[in-house]
Amino acid sequence: MVFEIWHIWLMVSILFFILEIFIPSFVVFNFGVGSLFATLMASFGASLQWQLFIFSAFTLASFFLLRPALKKWAYKRSDKTETNVNAMIGRTGIVYETIDPANSSGLVKIDGDIWQAISAQNSKIESGKLVKVTKIESIVVTVEQQ
Repeated sequence: MVFEIWHIWLMVSILFFILEIFIPSFVVFNFGVGSLFATLMASFGASLQWQLFIFSAFTLASFFLLRPALKKWAYKRSDKTETNVNAMIGRTGIVYETIDPANSSGLVKIDGDIWQAISAQNSKIESGKLVKVTKIESIVVTVEQQ
């Protein structure tokens, strides 16, 4: 079996696309796009210099034009799950030590952790009451009584 140059370009492009499956960064994919266009040029009988030029041009073009769009599409998060401290907002806790705006003191227990707390309404909240977290600044949670 005799391979023509376009057969080789086609096998190279398929190889790049297969490699992209194992190295998901949309970098190898761009070489596959360039190889496909070089395959097209080779099938029309273009010289090797033109094939290499088209390969380079379309690889670069896809890297700067296609890759950002593909990354944005592929890596978008469909769920807006909050993590870390932001996940605490809206959580319910129990006042561990009376929250007193006059003394700027108070503690709440949320998910087993004890946090410094202040009242959202600047009101006193007695120990044992249920509260809801409305805001977090550094290590101080702002809560409102439920």
